[in-house]
Amino acid sequence: MIINKDTIIVDPHPLLRKRAEKVVLPLGDEDRELLEAMFTYVKKSQDDDIAEKENLLPAVGIAAVQVGVDKQMTAVSVNDYDDDGNITATHEFALVNPVITQYSKKEAALAAGEGCLSIREEHEGYVYRPHRITVKAYDLLQDKQIEIKASGYLAIVLQHEIDHLKGILFYDHINTQNRWHEKAKAIII
Repeated sequence: MIINKDTIIVDPHPLLRKRAEKVVLPLGDEDRELLEAMFTYVKKSQDDDIAEKENLLPAVGIAAVQVGVDKQMTAVSVNDYDDDGNITATHEFALVNPVITQYSKKEAALAAGEGCLSIREEHEGYVYRPHRITVKAYDLLQDKQIEIKASGYLAIVLQHEIDHLKGILFYDHINTQNRWHEKAKAIII
């Protein structure tokens, strides 16, 4: 499957508001190929030259529902950076049936708000989410069930993608009465 800007479904497509179906494991060939294509899209989209050449929107994650497939699958590639902008770690997953099993009480939000491949209109405001989470899922890249302990930006990305599998979009979390309200003790990243 080829994934590019033109194959990504856009809000208000009804599939974006539907709870995705669980995937039967072990993965069949079709599901494996789709998840590999999703992961490839995310990786390629982070290279400006390739993204322009192949008509890709930049992404750190994508969910199967965003390409019109009603299945609980998501691919993520997130880098950590030092103060000089050098990559210090890369977190890459191709997850099937991800479930968040633990949440912290402490919340975090991105300073510029969130964006989404499937939402072309701007929705400004803080999207508060738990700062730390634990996720259990099958990971195609490691070919096994895994547990991810994530915090900060990675935790926000994982929650954003898992929300897609529940029919929730990031702007559902924005306080429309006060979009940039700063919660006490929340971390702004």
